[in-house]
Amino acid sequence: MKSAQSNEQLVGGLAAVGAYFLWGIMPIYWKLIDGASAGEVLANRILWSFIFMILVLFLTRKMNRLKLDLKALFAAPKRLMIIIGASLIITVNWYTFIWAVSQGHVVQASLGYYINPLVSVLLGIIFLKEKLSISQMISVGLALIGVLIMGVHTGTFPWISITLAFSFGLYGLLKKTVHLPAMTGLTIETSIMAPVALIYLILIDSETGGILTSDPGLEALLIGTGIITAVPLLLFAAGANRISLAMVGFFQYLAPTIMLILGTVVYNEPFNHNDLVAFVLIWISLVLFTFSRTKWLTRLENKLLRKKAPYKEIRRSI
Repeated sequence: MKSAQSNEQLVGGLAAVGAYFLWGIMPIYWKLIDGASAGEVLANRILWSFIFMILVLFLTRKMNRLKLDLKALFAAPKRLMIIIGASLIITVNWYTFIWAVSQGHVVQASLGYYINPLVSVLLGIIFLKEKLSISQMISVGLALIGVLIMGVHTGTFPWISITLAFSFGLYGLLKKTVHLPAMTGLTIETSIMAPVALIYLILIDSETGGILTSDPGLEALLIGTGIITAVPLLLFAAGANRISLAMVGFFQYLAPTIMLILGTVVYNEPFNHNDLVAFVLIWISLVLFTFSRTKWLTRLENKLLRKKAPYKEIRRSI
């Protein structure tokens, strides 16, 4: 029994690492598609992701699951509007990421996914009325200082990082309220934007030729955007179902770390002393945030709060 459970966790861990590794090296793929604009790449990504996911659902015999999920959404207009909103927001996220990579801003993109967990915490406070622990408040504060340092040093607000972090955070928040399975969820989200993507590709007048290009290599890469979008998600779904949430949270920093290495080492993007200070603050905040989820730190904070309680009572009575 224990051996089977260990094997499940091993498979889950490998699947999760595989998902985050693929997300981390994704800038390499976007760099290869240098013959198409960010808008064309995005439209192809949406369209081919939808086609690929329909194929996956058909081969795995889950088309009935898709029909049931669609029926449930149309029976609840509020949930349908939420999933439409999620589809629009993830489209903004995808476009920002593709554009950032094509314009040589991989480091800023990595920063966005570093601070995303902390943005999710803030969104939880605002929309779900969740409360922060002491360590979580400190971690959010350190990350904010890091972002401000980058903004002051460069003279411009790091809008790429903030857009990626908040769009993905909002996307996760909306998905949390709808509770759709990963596979059918992505299929439905891409189906919403697929008609718009198809019309865009038919109407555009560019050197790449819209929906079908004159370059077979480029066309193959554009079709492949559907595969590289869906495969990491399928791996993540397989991993998340087998390992703990804490382990998933730990692995999520693998993707932005790989992006940071690619941006600085492979693509020679500028990364100076001030950037290093900002990232160190954000890394410290992430370590603190990760440990804030552990039981021993929660117990320690509760003990500190209990020690302060008598003083508060005395002050109230005066």
